[in-house]
Amino acid sequence: MRHPRKALRATAVGAASAALLAGTALGFAPAAQAAPDRPAAVGHAAASVRFTDLPGSGGITLKGNVFAPGDTGGRRLPLIVLPTSWAMPQLEYIAQAKQLAESGYVVVSYTARGFWLSGGKIETAGPQDIADASGVIDWALANTPADPGRIGMGGVSYGAGISLLTAAADKRVKAVTALSGWADLIESIYGDRTQHRQAAELLGGLGNLTGRPGDELQRILKDFLGNDLSKEKDMLAWGAKRSPANYVDRINAQGTAVMLGNAWGDSIFTPNQYAKFYERLTGPKRLEFRPGDHATAEATGLLGLPNDTWTHAHRWFDRYLKGEDNGIDREAPVQISSRSGGGYESYATWADVERNRRAVPMDGAREIRTGVDSGADGGTVILSNALDQFLKIPPMVSVPFLSRTYAAVWQTGPYWSEQRIRGSVRVATTMTSTKDTGTAVAYLYDVGPLGVGKLITHAPYTFRDEVPGRGFGVDLSLYATAYDVPAGHRLALVVDSVDPLYISHNPAGARLSFSSPTLSVPVRN
Repeated sequence: MRHPRKALRATAVGAASAALLAGTALGFAPAAQAAPDRPAAVGHAAASVRFTDLPGSGGITLKGNVFAPGDTGGRRLPLIVLPTSWAMPQLEYIAQAKQLAESGYVVVSYTARGFWLSGGKIETAGPQDIADASGVIDWALANTPADPGRIGMGGVSYGAGISLLTAAADKRVKAVTALSGWADLIESIYGDRTQHRQAAELLGGLGNLTGRPGDELQRILKDFLGNDLSKEKDMLAWGAKRSPANYVDRINAQGTAVMLGNAWGDSIFTPNQYAKFYERLTGPKRLEFRPGDHATAEATGLLGLPNDTWTHAHRWFDRYLKGEDNGIDREAPVQISSRSGGGYESYATWADVERNRRAVPMDGAREIRTGVDSGADGGTVILSNALDQFLKIPPMVSVPFLSRTYAAVWQTGPYWSEQRIRGSVRVATTMTSTKDTGTAVAYLYDVGPLGVGKLITHAPYTFRDEVPGRGFGVDLSLYATAYDVPAGHRLALVVDSVDPLYISHNPAGARLSFSSPTLSVPVRN
């Protein structure tokens, strides 16, 4: 890694804490919602809680807690299992577990293996983690009034990934709410063959601080951050084993009801991979995107404050574990909220979000030198998109002052009417390099009258084994978003070669040139 361990840990903890505290300190109010609130539960006593040891795979002990209604009336109740997020202890879901128990659920939450006081080592949602989750279900069925025919799983981040993987492996799981999670681990942190440096450093730092990383995880992180591409095949195999997208056929065959929620600016698990996974699901499904970064959309709910994400998650469990006719299955399954404000927009499919595309040609070829940060970048992991969520302050640059030596810049004219971008903007161009390997990062900005550009979206692109001096086609999908460009503003496409979020692969002295690019911009009429 680039930084000493103590500095890395401080950076990781500081970024994570800032995201969590921002929601409370800034008084975040959830956006107005089109969907009805979950009705208040009746007929159940106040929830009881007990902290207990749970059996994990291979004989380890997992630290957990159990919430249940104080009076079950001798009935079997639906069960919800909540694995904790990366680096979080078993206290993470207490507020939500209590609410669920008071509405008639048995809720078992546990600290994932390798973290805090749970035994074992961090396996990063490997086979042992999935065996742990199934073992917790076994324990709950034997030791609580849980109903074996009504079992759900859910969680945030790491808990979301483990829940999806367990649903693929364990037929007993009937419903899942996977919030700020991943479906494709490779696309999330190695999309377009570019290492997401800050995301990996954050995860690695928090893992070292709060747990005991397994040997395989340490080796993968060392190779990943050390830029040892001779080990790429091993990294891809490791990530594929841990990607729910590779087991979607099992989830579909079992008819599992899956709700996915994520933030537009998630700097660890990007929104594009969740949207692709959603489209492949054939059972009951729901997809929600909101402003924010990794886990910031759920943070206020974890603190017990009103939160749309958790309200909808409760309604999802109520419908598919309790059988309540609460209408969530009749709502449009794709619900998105614009970063610019306003309530939810409803769509029948993700394809409908992006259906109306507009080609925006940009005139003129450009050439840049590589290896120097032009000033355009995607911000800081967790922090930048949390600021956008709570204060509407995305990463910004002065477009007129960007160095044209190190940044290729194209701009449209001002738009006479508001442009409501919805989905993934695609950039098509022909790239030529003086070297066989390199990295380019594309940014799309909303540029106001004074030339200040607010970041709409971006994405990196790394190429290898190209013939120097020979052009090759690039069709890059930027990260999906929902953003309203005001009337009188213009779009600016900026391409440079260095971004602190990522590892760049530009040899010394390299130059990149680009033909006149064309943007494919999905817009809402």
